[in-house]
Amino acid sequence: MSIVRRRVLTAFAALALIAAPALAGTPGKALDDAVAGSWRSAENRARDQYRHPVEALAFWGLKPGMTIIEVNPGAKGWWTEILAPYAKATGGVYAAAMPKTDDPAFWAEVADKTIYGEVKAYPLSGDNYASLPANSADMVLVARAYHNWARQGETTDNFMKAFYGALKPGGILAVEQHRAPEGSDPQAGTGYVPESYVIEAAKKAGFVLEGRSEINANPKDTRDYPFGVWTLKPIRSSKNDSRTLTPEERAAYDAIGESDRMTLRFRKPA
Repeated sequence: MSIVRRRVLTAFAALALIAAPALAGTPGKALDDAVAGSWRSAENRARDQYRHPVEALAFWGLKPGMTIIEVNPGAKGWWTEILAPYAKATGGVYAAAMPKTDDPAFWAEVADKTIYGEVKAYPLSGDNYASLPANSADMVLVARAYHNWARQGETTDNFMKAFYGALKPGGILAVEQHRAPEGSDPQAGTGYVPESYVIEAAKKAGFVLEGRSEINANPKDTRDYPFGVWTLKPIRSSKNDSRTLTPEERAAYDAIGESDRMTLRFRKPA
């Protein structure tokens, strides 16, 4: 093979890693219905412009009938309002992995079984990460969590191993995370981590990086805010003991929108 031909093939392979997985998912009309669902809060709907749920889930490879584990969904989970109804509508399963499986706020959110179906929950915390059923899930979704785990010892590695074990062969690890410039310290406490931090941890656990997407990129995000990523929407932190934002500063940060985010898709080898 000539040097020129080898370089051309290498370039096409690199391009495929970035672009091809964007068409990999076939979630169907049920996803559009879930995103448009009347049960979704107005606050969560307003964030669709920044988080692109249909495009992101299609990129990750969501399909009808999947068993989906969402990690740390929160009490009023943005993804929960979409994924649990989608799973119910398509014959799949939605499960949450979280520190307290008896969280009353979470169960109040998913109480209507006609919308959310039979939701499951598994304990997952820094000292309890072995409870996820082995080879049970088609997709594990982790959204905006690695910046916390990076500052908690071996938590990232332990959780990555747990996700790998929970996924079926060929299963997908879907990641959405505030993105820091390469070379940044993932333990800096700003809420951002570099893509390489997540990629290296995933590969260490055995995953293969299958695709990257710029769906959730935000070039306006300069990542240099007085209260870290939480200065931006949706948290909008505006003061602490030493500083309070002026109205002009608050308006300027609001105009940025939400953070610049990596959107990654990993595969557990079949």
